[in-house]
Amino acid sequence: MTNSQTVDIAALATASLHLITDMQHDSGAYPASPTFSAYRGYSWFRDGAFIADAASSAGASASAHAFFDWCARVVLANQDRILRIVEAEANGAPLPDGEMLPTRFTLDGEPGADDWWDFQLDGYGTWIWALAAHETRVGGDGSAWSEAVALCVDYLCATWSRPCFDWWEEHSEQQHISTWGCVAAGLKAASGLASLDDDRRHLAASTARAIEARIRTHGVFEGRLVKWVGEQRVDASLASLFGPIGLFSGDDALCQPTLRRIEEELTVNSGVHRFVGDRFYGGGRWPLLSCMLGLAWHAAGDDQRAAELLEWAASAVTQDGFLPEQVDGHLFHPDDRSEWLERWGTVATPLLWSHAMLVRLAVELGVEVAK
Repeated sequence: MTNSQTVDIAALATASLHLITDMQHDSGAYPASPTFSAYRGYSWFRDGAFIADAASSAGASASAHAFFDWCARVVLANQDRILRIVEAEANGAPLPDGEMLPTRFTLDGEPGADDWWDFQLDGYGTWIWALAAHETRVGGDGSAWSEAVALCVDYLCATWSRPCFDWWEEHSEQQHISTWGCVAAGLKAASGLASLDDDRRHLAASTARAIEARIRTHGVFEGRLVKWVGEQRVDASLASLFGPIGLFSGDDALCQPTLRRIEEELTVNSGVHRFVGDRFYGGGRWPLLSCMLGLAWHAAGDDQRAAELLEWAASAVTQDGFLPEQVDGHLFHPDDRSEWLERWGTVATPLLWSHAMLVRLAVELGVEVAK
């Protein structure tokens, strides 16, 4: 951790919200990290959806709305590509991974020019979940984005079972439970949007149920969720499926066994690692994942544990008031850290996603966050 002093969480959450809105691009995109070499100039659907959800929950509705507008423009710009993908899947001749939708785009909404681990499905479900949650807060029906949501429903229903890269842009050969959960949550949310046509709402609902059933039959070991189909270990991203996404409720039988396993396998002094064997920058602990685990414990009714996780995340703030992607101090593979430092420089700081998850958990625990 970088700050041994007690942190004023309300002040940090307020500053974090202002940082998010101040750094939002004119297009509506949220830059993942404005200074980090590998992320600079890019916005992710996944990261951005969680950032928009945090902004919306704290009352910064215009910021969230602008991000959803950006997502819709990107999706509509890729309409022909989506139609080709869906048609190919229907014909039993799926297109190769390299022709699927990218996971990140430039702030102007264009595909990136450099190579990336691009085929990820979770972000397209997460943005639908986030916009539906936003519309519930403000009393909307999703009509501003219905055309883009319809395209994403078609895309996700056609492709959800394909192996792809996970949240962390690794293991493209696997079927990841967090990915399935994000897709199911997005489709379930879409099925409740009155602005969507009946056929697509029914398709979204039935596919969401099928995915949830697949998770419960192929994504569970000893009563808890697992990292991917056929694995026994967990991934910290699984916490998001209980909070904030809420695909599974806090009293679901899968909840506490999964959270306890994340605590046992991945958590050190309330700092949460991504997964066992993580080598990225040596495999440190991520403030945003501590906040996600806190949101999951809140959903399960343990606000004391949620507050402890929030306090740890807040303590990672730098003297400049920034939250990093991950922190030093307990690395799974410390010898690997230098490789990443040489490749990309110091850890991404600030990471807007980290600030967003702190805001989101603070709001959920009743901390006053000033707009």
